[in-house]
Amino acid sequence: MRTSYQPELMLVDGIFQSGYALEVDAAGTIVFTGQAGLGSPGAAIRRMPGCALLPGMIDVHSHSFQRALRGKAESRRSSGPDFWSWRNIMYRCALALTPGEIYDVACMAFLEMTLAGITTVGEFHYLHRTPSGAPYDDSNLLAHQVVRAAGSVGIRIVLLQCAYARAGFQLPADPGQIRFLEPDVDGFLDKSEDLMREIGSLSALASFGIAPHSLRAVPREYLRTLASWTHKHMLPLHMHVAEQPAEIEACKAEYGLSPFELLDECGLLTEDLTAIHAIHLQPREVELMARGRITVGACPTTERNLGDGILRADALIDAGISIAFGTDSHTQTDAFENARELESNLRLLNLQRAVLDGRHGESLPNLLFDFATKAGARSLHLQTGSLHVGAPADFFTVDLNDSSIAGSLPEELLTNLVFSMARTAIHDVVVNGRMIVDHRRHALQHGIVEAFCEVQRRLGSAL
Repeated sequence: MRTSYQPELMLVDGIFQSGYALEVDAAGTIVFTGQAGLGSPGAAIRRMPGCALLPGMIDVHSHSFQRALRGKAESRRSSGPDFWSWRNIMYRCALALTPGEIYDVACMAFLEMTLAGITTVGEFHYLHRTPSGAPYDDSNLLAHQVVRAAGSVGIRIVLLQCAYARAGFQLPADPGQIRFLEPDVDGFLDKSEDLMREIGSLSALASFGIAPHSLRAVPREYLRTLASWTHKHMLPLHMHVAEQPAEIEACKAEYGLSPFELLDECGLLTEDLTAIHAIHLQPREVELMARGRITVGACPTTERNLGDGILRADALIDAGISIAFGTDSHTQTDAFENARELESNLRLLNLQRAVLDGRHGESLPNLLFDFATKAGARSLHLQTGSLHVGAPADFFTVDLNDSSIAGSLPEELLTNLVFSMARTAIHDVVVNGRMIVDHRRHALQHGIVEAFCEVQRRLGSAL
């Protein structure tokens, strides 16, 4: 059975058009886009009056367990004044969660994503061991929990298995990191091989990638081995890079190279790499990034929350570097907020408006929405991110009568979505042809929220 979705407006080649339909087959693949009435005569019709339809947004960088941390680290008394002290309460949260709770928290994180119009998540997963640092009998148990959670919610997931070998250059072991550590690269890759083979049985919408945590956590030879293995398997490779000035200085002290110079030496600057954050850069590094055609995974809502700094997106775009968006620590789950903040930060720095407008020949809203969709698909090696025939049917609709966007003319609707829309406007969400949010509700919403609240009640005393 094919289904023809017929909204009031549909985003077609960057412009909202009326009278269009999107037809999806039983496998969840888009088989037709065009004028309503020209598709398959036997298709079931689902009319969506008062709604506009867009490709689903992609979140390339999530640590789902950190959704449990929301509200617990917003004072100097509890979490200190900077990123490095914030990590301590994050570590306490990581140590406190049981495998079952990791599933429940991941379900909550992924539910909230779908309610925000996000249909794909790149999960940067670095909880591997028991709270004592011992392996589980099933060495990939916690990865299984996260992928199972994505399958339960119905979101597409790329599980980015994270390598974390040490606390940092000439630093003693940090007991807060004991659940993360995989000090032996061969052992890490053996577990990764197992997970890559079995991931499809955990969720039909799951795929796999590799994520060396950072240059401070993964030494050079370990990193080279990961790079070679990842390129061999043609996988996405994601990594925190240049988030904080202190880690840049540590990299120079250990290797005599800046972060992107080291990545270039190790053979990582390729189209497979997404550098998460990449805030503190030198001009020479931007040149290297552009030559390698890498992607930068920007997480403005988290970078704002942690005081990381402001990404010079204008310089990156002018150099031809792709940018995608991530939620990261789940302080806020809103892809449009990431998009608007990327631009708004530059307005504050430059004392100008519409700083990114016209770059790459695109209007500002189209550019930012492409970052939230097509660039994310490229980062995660997926075919989603646009509404073309042959692509997975991943899309969402917005209620044109929601108070945040009501009255928008078709030609200004995308601008209002990017710069003004509240999440209350998200109406329906479809992943792989399956409607997982219908009229603002997920079928499992009540149970997911109830289980998450129980975790939070227990953590309230544990943290």
